[in-house]
Amino acid sequence: MLLWVTLLVLAPVSGQWATTTRPIISLHPPWTTVFQGERVNLTCGGFHYSPQKTRWKCVYQRREILTDTPGDTLEVRESGQYRCQAGRSALSKPVHLYFSSASLILQAPLSVYEGDLVVLRCRAKARVTSYTIYKNREALTSLEGTSDFFIPDATLKDNGAYHCTGVTEDRLISSNEVKIQVQDLFPSPMLRASPFQPLEGRSMTLTCVTQPPPQRSKVQLQFCFFRDSQALGSGWSSSPELQIRAMLPEDSGSYWCEAGTKTHSVLRKSQSFQIRVQIPVSRPVLTLSSAGAPAFEGTIVTLHCEAERGSSRITYQFYREDVLLGSRVTPSGSGTSFSLSLTTEHSGNYSCTADNGLGPQRSEAVSLSVTVPASRPVLTLRTPPAGAVEGHVVELHCEALRGSPPIRYQFLHEDVSLGSSSATSGGGASFNLSLTAEHSGIYFCEADNGQGAQRSDTVSLSVTIPVSRPFLHLRAPRAQAAVGDMVELRCEATRGSPPISYQFYHEDATLGRSVAHTGGGASFNLSLTAEHSGDYSCEADNGLGAQRSEVVTLKVTVPASSPVLTLRAPGAQAAVGDMVELCCEALEGSPPILYRFYHENVTLWTSSALSGGGVSFNLSLTAEHSGNFSCEADNGLGAQRSEVLTLSFTWLNKNRRGPVATGVTGGLLSVMGLAAGVLLAYCWLSRKAGGKLASGPSRIPSDLNPQEPTYHNVPGWIELQPVYSNVNPRGGDVVYCELQSIPEKNRHAVASAPRLPSNKDSAVIYSQVKVASTPASRTQLSASSAPHR
Repeated sequence: MLLWVTLLVLAPVSGQWATTTRPIISLHPPWTTVFQGERVNLTCGGFHYSPQKTRWKCVYQRREILTDTPGDTLEVRESGQYRCQAGRSALSKPVHLYFSSASLILQAPLSVYEGDLVVLRCRAKARVTSYTIYKNREALTSLEGTSDFFIPDATLKDNGAYHCTGVTEDRLISSNEVKIQVQDLFPSPMLRASPFQPLEGRSMTLTCVTQPPPQRSKVQLQFCFFRDSQALGSGWSSSPELQIRAMLPEDSGSYWCEAGTKTHSVLRKSQSFQIRVQIPVSRPVLTLSSAGAPAFEGTIVTLHCEAERGSSRITYQFYREDVLLGSRVTPSGSGTSFSLSLTTEHSGNYSCTADNGLGPQRSEAVSLSVTVPASRPVLTLRTPPAGAVEGHVVELHCEALRGSPPIRYQFLHEDVSLGSSSATSGGGASFNLSLTAEHSGIYFCEADNGQGAQRSDTVSLSVTIPVSRPFLHLRAPRAQAAVGDMVELRCEATRGSPPISYQFYHEDATLGRSVAHTGGGASFNLSLTAEHSGDYSCEADNGLGAQRSEVVTLKVTVPASSPVLTLRAPGAQAAVGDMVELCCEALEGSPPILYRFYHENVTLWTSSALSGGGVSFNLSLTAEHSGNFSCEADNGLGAQRSEVLTLSFTWLNKNRRGPVATGVTGGLLSVMGLAAGVLLAYCWLSRKAGGKLASGPSRIPSDLNPQEPTYHNVPGWIELQPVYSNVNPRGGDVVYCELQSIPEKNRHAVASAPRLPSNKDSAVIYSQVKVASTPASRTQLSASSAPHR
């Protein structure tokens, strides 16, 4: 309805209302029917100027003739249709003229309008005594004394077909039929409002638009304006306009206008339409249903926009950061709403506009922060290039890829909290950890922004611990490690991540290597030889730097070998009363070595060699010293007994000192001298090879007189037949000492000992022993406990 009214009011006037340049033909006389032979002047008018030339278009009996006349008038004598045109104007409406040959005609005007005084005239060629007027073939009235029929103030009800009859002296004659069509004096007016939507406080002009046709241009009309059946202004006025200076909301209503003649004989009413005073919208207010409460992702938020004042049919538009979200139109001023299902992208500033065609108004911005629950975080362990090593710093980084800040991150190790940190602008949080052995295990983190904590996947961390300085333990089967023992070298680092490689060293020479894959140290077994004495160490390495143990010294005790017993006299001949040196030496064996000297298994003397070598014992010979001598060496690993050395004294008679004794003595001395030289060389070579005699009083001097007779227990490998007998059993001045080597079951020879020369044909070695001057002195042997120098 409103759109139709708008178009109706604003459209240009057409038809009768439009300003036209179409000419109008007027008749003089004003009848469309005349008798033949009469003339009718046609005038082409309706211009604001007098045309100099007029073109006429005449149609006679289906023939069209164009005629130009100077001025605006054409004289016509024939029936037909006539139209005129002046300049570039349109053709006029056609005018039909009828030149009749009948006895009676009814003449009528060319056009009839409301309110006109219409004259219908009956004309006859003969004398007519009376006329009767018919309308639609029904008699209206008889005309007495006149031929004119008058219709005052013609109205639409006067429309119809008219004719008349006349009575002559001899008959009744009838006229032609004339159709009367009463036209509106003016069209129904249209009410025009300017502006059509008046603003509150602004003026509005109402115009009642209508006008009489050109044929009745001189008719003056009056106008009156109404609102809700109430006349506005001063009522009827000749002005077709009414101005209301300041429109108020109460001026809204139904408006129309009326136009009429001064006598109000003709009245026309416009259609009514609603005029509403437009109230510009006030600044709207935007409210959010979640205001004051957390706006979570996935929840529905309603945005309500409402202007407190403003004419109805308001268009509301909702914006987020100046991006249009949607529009709503309300027929009334109650505001409207817009709903959103929140996502993280909906955070931002919101506003709305209200517009009723009078200019949009924008609300103040309302901020909306959509809280997105923290997603499951990701825990990352950022270790140094060397890896997770004890003492290094590891960075634990926890980050939730989605979630509204602030997000509180908590770091946990085996469900034990390490610490927490808050990220106010995204990017996650980090926690630094200085690694110790206890930090190995499972790690995870939690992210929480108030909508429920989210836990990351677990991350395993294995802290690699550098090996500590290892300890080296030597495990021997007895307190003193001896040659042949199996010794276990045990190396163990009390701290360090496996696998650990252990390496064993002897005097910096590598013995072997072993890997402990699960900790607990490693062992290395060693079968001892004499060369294994020295410093031992071990090294532990798990790839983070080798650690060397402290040095452990191992002394391998070499069991004492069977000692060699040697007798040494002061001169070429030993006699009772001489001081004889007995030397006992084990060629092998770790010091200290305890030496014992025996005569017939009776201990004569005991001495220790603290730094190796042998010991010596001085014995003052007596006749009782005849018998078996031996010595024993012991360094705690079992005593070793030398071979037995037999010493016999035989007295010779003086009368038998002759050539026999002399020869025997000479031969014995020769043989004994050779044996003593060999034994002396043997002792000297032994000392030079490392088997030195014990130092101190018991040490055998290295500068012994090579001429002094030396007696050794002869090693078994010489295989001498140790049978010695006294050469002169009858007595005399000379006593021959018989040295007999008696092999024992355990006798053995040292490989490095010098081999004594042997005479396979002679099994006896003789040595002359001088006898003291008195018989008493020959029976006395003295022994000194002090070693002989």
